[in-house]
Order: sequence, then structure tokens, then C-alpha cells
Amino acid sequence: MTLPLRFGILAPQVVPYAVQVERWRELEDFGFDGLWFADHFVNPAMPAGRWFEAHTLIAAAAAQTDRIRIGALVTSITFRHPALLAKEALTIDHISDGRFELGIGAAGAHHDFEMTGLPGWERPERVRRFREFVLMVDALLRQEAASFDGEYYRATEAIMAPGPVQQPRPPLTLAAGGPVTMKFTARLADSWNQIPSDASIGQHSTTAEECLSTVRSRNDRMDDFCAAVGRDPGTLRRSILAGGGVTPDALWSSPEAFRDFVGRYGEARVDEFIFYYPSRIEQAEGHYERIAREVIPNLRREAAPQGGRA
Repeated sequence: MTLPLRFGILAPQVVPYAVQVERWRELEDFGFDGLWFADHFVNPAMPAGRWFEAHTLIAAAAAQTDRIRIGALVTSITFRHPALLAKEALTIDHISDGRFELGIGAAGAHHDFEMTGLPGWERPERVRRFREFVLMVDALLRQEAASFDGEYYRATEAIMAPGPVQQPRPPLTLAAGGPVTMKFTARLADSWNQIPSDASIGQHSTTAEECLSTVRSRNDRMDDFCAAVGRDPGTLRRSILAGGGVTPDALWSSPEAFRDFVGRYGEARVDEFIFYYPSRIEQAEGHYERIAREVIPNLRREAAPQGGRA
């Protein structure tokens, strides 16, 4: 099974709201498939700077756009109850008329719990909470009323009327880099997101080749995890977050550089590319709009199965 090639932008919420609205409409006009936000209490790179809450902005972006899909890459489990997130998800799914993408991850920046007075869970507990959190959200979004009795989270006949627009629920993207969360992702997710240079599990990938090797190796392991649960590996979308210092490639420096990057990761079986919104310096190169309007549509057509459409 070959999934259509998709391209999205993570637009960090660091600029004034009016500027953000302009960017959302620009990204939709340029033809990007997805608009993503970062879910932290403050900007991890600059805590004292401007930063808006992610899910409030997702709802606003849903009302300000018409076609682009919208979500958080990824929703933090640190300061939300899963029942509240499920209700937020179905609400935004209605506001967007079925364009919401539900992303969830286990990690959290230290400011997220320190500034809000919440406990900083050790990694084993955080992973257990992640699995339970996702299971509860999934259960609530699939039913009109659901109960859940876990070690950390509970719900009693939680009413989920009117239910989400997308059935059986909005597509679920899980961020995972280690074997435990990857196994869980293989069982439940529609899409799997990874950061090529993620050092949180002891992999300090820094060069372009090391980043690519990390993704290739993880994809091979994910194939095995899918097979172990009886799932066709081709049914799980594979996405990466690139750019913004996450990968060392100069992605927007030329159409050729962009095409080369997508080609190399495409061979590693990545089918969704999510990039940070290009900086003023990157946009000054003059290739950003051309890549969006010309190069990306060509890449979609080339990747589409023969006789099909991207």
C-alpha cells in the first residue's frame, strides 16, 4: 500500500496573532497539506518570549482557513486530562468541518510542568501515562458515552455528543522514538511522527547522514512492530519533523536541495514531511514560494501510484 505524499508546516506561535493569521492563509494558498502547532506552556527555546496556547490557536486557525488540515505536533499529556482533550478534539473537528489531526506525544519540556506546578514524571511513568492517555482519548472519541478506569486516568459515562465529524475519530498521529512507544504506535496510530535528530533516547544524530540513518533504522524496526501485531506496515503513515535546526540540511536554499532532501527520506519510506515555517533568512533566498507552488506538486505527482492521484 502506498500512501499519498504529504507536506506540512509547523508554525511556532511566536508572532502577533494577526501575523499568524496571514501565515495560515498563506500556507493554505501555497497548497500545503497540514498546518501544525507546538504544544508547550512557553516557548522552550525562549521562555520569556511571546507564546500562544496551541489548541486555542488550532480552533482559531480552523475558523480562518477552509482546506488545510490542522493539528498539534504534538499535544502534550503533561497538563491535560484525556477526557478534556477528547472533547477539544471533537469540537475542533466540527469547527474545521473534519480537518482536524489529533497528535499526541509522551515528552514534555521542563517548563511545561515547572511553571504550572505539576510533577515531572520519570520516563517510565511518563510512558505508562502516555499509553493510558491515548487509549482513553481513543475510546471516548469512538463512542457516544464511555467509561475508562486506568491507573492514572478515569472517566465515568463521559458523554461525547455530538461525536466528531471524522469517523470513527479524527486521524491519530503519535510521536514515538523508543521501542515501547513505537510498539504501541504500531497498534493504534494512523500516523507515526519522529524527529530525525531526537536525542531524548540517547541518539545524538547531528549530521545529515546520521539523521537519515536514524530514520531508516527506526522505519525498519517499525515494520517489525507492525508485523508483530498483524498490521500491514504500509497502512501506517510515516512523518518526520525537519528543519529549524532539527536536521542540518539547508532545505529552502534551492529547489534542488529541497527535492534532494525529500528524495533521500522518501527512499527511507517517509511519506509526510513537516517543516518549520521558514525564517526570514531562509525566505530571503527567494525559493520558498516556488518550492511550495511548483516543486511540491511535482513531487506529489511523481510519488503517486501509476494511474492514481496524490
